[in-house]
Amino acid sequence: MNNKIKSLNKTIIKCKKCPRLTNFIKKISKEKRKQNIDEKYWGKPVAGFGDVNAKLLILGLAPAAHGGTRTGRAFTGDKSGEFLFQCLYKAKIANQPTSKNLNDGLKIKSTYITNILKCVPPGDKPLNKELDNCSIFFDTEISNLKKLELIITLGKVAFDNCLKFYKKKYTLTKKIHFKHGKSYLLPDNVTLIPCYHPSPRNVNTKLISEKMMITLFQRAKRITKV
Repeated sequence: MNNKIKSLNKTIIKCKKCPRLTNFIKKISKEKRKQNIDEKYWGKPVAGFGDVNAKLLILGLAPAAHGGTRTGRAFTGDKSGEFLFQCLYKAKIANQPTSKNLNDGLKIKSTYITNILKCVPPGDKPLNKELDNCSIFFDTEISNLKKLELIITLGKVAFDNCLKFYKKKYTLTKKIHFKHGKSYLLPDNVTLIPCYHPSPRNVNTKLISEKMMITLFQRAKRITKV
């Protein structure tokens, strides 16, 4: 990991800009879930992880209350993450089909995974002020992923906020809307592809299937020649 990303991640982990989120994380880490009652929760903002020479960025909204907030790694330790890493493994992007904690040996090929918001918000509903506070971190991540070619956003809220970020920096001349699997070329020559969120609800209702997600990741590999 390069020094700029390392330094950024240290700053993210120490961040307390949003009192509502800081207090909510403390509450979760104290009260815990029954099945995790004996575990020590990470209980801090969750930084991104992966390959700093990544061509592919996978972008979610925020860490899960008992997923990333517990394990310290985005999309790790919850049902959405289980589905995601299974698909990344089958698409030959991840070296293993599961991710349990920060030291489980997971490696992701030419891929970086992060969230728009580094802290879990109550009810999964961040305030605009919280998103604005956190946008500087996403800005720095994008700036330091020098080889980035493709962003896959997981869910509409991550997609909308990724667009919001781009609208601050560029004039978007084409209409861009959320449609699973549709690709858009952004002004910095990065391709943006929206994807349904791999939540249990979306998987159970067949809005997204393993086949759909693996196909999308395989397409991402063809675009980036990974």
